[in-house]
Amino acid sequence: MTPRRSIIPVFVPHLGCPHQCVFCDQRRISGALRPARPEDVVRAIEEGLARLKPDTVPTLAFYGGSFTAIPPEEQKALLGAARPYLEAGKLRDIRLSTRPDAIDSGVLALLREYGVRTVELGVQSMDGEVLRLSRRGHTPEDAERAAKAVREAGFELILQMMTGLPGDTPEKSLETARIFAALRPDGVRVYPTVVIRDTPLFDLWRGGTYREHTVEDAVALCAALCEIFDGAGIPVIRLGLNPTEALSQGDAVAGAYHPALGELVLARRYLARERALLSEADRGKKVLFAVRPGRVSAAAGQKRENITALEREFALAGVKFVQRDLPDLTVERIIS
Repeated sequence: MTPRRSIIPVFVPHLGCPHQCVFCDQRRISGALRPARPEDVVRAIEEGLARLKPDTVPTLAFYGGSFTAIPPEEQKALLGAARPYLEAGKLRDIRLSTRPDAIDSGVLALLREYGVRTVELGVQSMDGEVLRLSRRGHTPEDAERAAKAVREAGFELILQMMTGLPGDTPEKSLETARIFAALRPDGVRVYPTVVIRDTPLFDLWRGGTYREHTVEDAVALCAALCEIFDGAGIPVIRLGLNPTEALSQGDAVAGAYHPALGELVLARRYLARERALLSEADRGKKVLFAVRPGRVSAAAGQKRENITALEREFALAGVKFVQRDLPDLTVERIIS
């Protein structure tokens, strides 16, 4: 029997970050108030193991910050706190996130020595102007070099991108996705921009020099991005920020923050497939679609938005769904 897999998270907000990106406040995003220390790593592992079932072998994940930009001795202290658990088989491996310009052969050798298996690169965009306006402090060339180095060193590679940053356009985000696909990562995360209180982006938005990237903007664009990644066989492992109490209670003041963004994007992708099966010849008809089990709500849309949109656009008398053994995101038109 294959052991169960799970994640034990440790948040290191702003740890190692050499720049203040316009959009960022890792403490509000992660809910963590200070960077982790070795004793915090041990505590997180012990508490995580206590919650898990006996046959679960978890991964330790360092989220936030730029892990490989902190001094090597601090990296070793944090990673070393997990080493006894790795050696005892209580942890499967370690994953962490960092910046593209904080990767080189020495860094990768250290990570391999301490049991890191997955490296996530916070690329955000492959457009130089977007990176400059967002104060990222690295270039698209840095990102491409780092991604290739991570892959060539035998690590799993996850790439993170954002949409709706200052200077961004849908076309630039789509091009970023195409470049990502060519780099062949093992997965991607897509984070539509959220305006977080007291960040530089908040000041730009409040001053009228930045137009927010709305939920609707994000849903439409992310649906197109997912088609690119799916076509390349690259899983999208996250859409949108993970909801936190601080963000939900007012720190996310504008932009594409929604606790169910992934579900909205999935529904939009189903809508495109449903729309493609209809024409003006269907006016006045009742339409029946088939989708895979468990996907009826996604196909109908949140609050039946897909049904409402189709009925209005094609003047339909009604839309219904049935379940059939179909691949995910496949829609069949049933003619009665």
